[in-house]
Amino acid sequence: MKFILTLLILGQILMAATIEYIETNGLKIPLIYENDKRLPLVTMQFTFTNSGSISDTTKAGLAKFSAKVMNEGTKKLGSTAFASQLESKAIHISSSTGTETFVMEVGCLKEEFSEGLKQFEALLRDPNLSEDTVSKVKTMTLGGLKAKENNFDYTASNELKSILFSGSPLGQPSSGTLESVESINLNDVKSFINAHLSSSRLIVVLGGDVDISDAKVKIEKVISALPKGTTEKLKNYTVTSTPQESVLKRETEQAYVYFGSPYDMKDDDEDYYKARVATFILGTGGFGSRLMEEIRVKRGLAYSAYARVHVSKSSSYFSGYLQTKLESLEEAQKTVNAVIAKFVKKGVTEEELEQTKKFILGSEPLRVETMSQRLNRTFMEFYKGKKLGSSALELEKIKNLKLEDLNAFIKEHKEINELSYAIVTK
Repeated sequence: MKFILTLLILGQILMAATIEYIETNGLKIPLIYENDKRLPLVTMQFTFTNSGSISDTTKAGLAKFSAKVMNEGTKKLGSTAFASQLESKAIHISSSTGTETFVMEVGCLKEEFSEGLKQFEALLRDPNLSEDTVSKVKTMTLGGLKAKENNFDYTASNELKSILFSGSPLGQPSSGTLESVESINLNDVKSFINAHLSSSRLIVVLGGDVDISDAKVKIEKVISALPKGTTEKLKNYTVTSTPQESVLKRETEQAYVYFGSPYDMKDDDEDYYKARVATFILGTGGFGSRLMEEIRVKRGLAYSAYARVHVSKSSSYFSGYLQTKLESLEEAQKTVNAVIAKFVKKGVTEEELEQTKKFILGSEPLRVETMSQRLNRTFMEFYKGKKLGSSALELEKIKNLKLEDLNAFIKEHKEINELSYAIVTK
């Protein structure tokens, strides 16, 4: 174990991401950078904060819809010609959204980085904003949503979020509904892009075989294609503290059971490492986790059972899911309640803690073996306001975590017993 950790620390020293800054237009824009010369490749992301599905305050799915529009090339060339131009140079440009972020990515060979930035700048200055593009994206999105009508995991998951975050953007499907997507128009997309794709919300992520000094000059030119815009504080939404249950009847041969509850923790909480260990033992760790052992191994009620904690700037909650036979639904639900209640009341064993430590520490090199993984880790440290390298310190805390401290932490979080359920059954 010491040998593995030594290699891990050495690897982080040799290829550690750092924070640079690009000063332009009165702004100091963060640039997360890692130099990696092992392959002649470069990847860059423009990440716009407070611009994901959490910003869908008017029409559900607008952020994701706008990202799809940004994948349709420039107005000058159109979707097909723009894609062909990129393909001829092996350049990849794409847009996507998360809950809190809107991400535009460029990937290419080292020798094509300047061309990649040129095409990226062209896209930012002249996106294919037209009635035809919106109509095309709408048709594809509506088709995708209709195809998901019989995806009962999707249905139950969305229903759970609508219970936990009722009345907020987090309670809506990130892809929108048939009604909300149908209502999206060109002006909606234009307004979203103008408001959210701005330099005041920007964090740049850059990695690969690229000189940072030269890259900063070129990236600054690309940033000039963006409006300065404004930023605003990200809202935090709390989970309902009153347990609720929603049962949706569908033509199904299985019952889909999704459950969730509040989890009192902030994204910068010093005890997050304890939550990571605790939820691994309860439901994240697959075979050997409490939920899997009780629900599948001992009772044969489901093929799998899973639970995790979600902690971000915008929310914090506990959730899980399983599928079971129609006739086993009630027993499965009671078992989930009982397992979680016992977990909170009695905590974990020394053996469970030691096995979890071995897994988390032993598998850590796999979580930082690629440049993309390391850049993402550094981004999250910076985004959450933590010191660079805090992830390595977290591993040290996990290594030294004592059973009594973990169990005291688990017993403090009685709120996870306040379970709400979203169930799809026949």
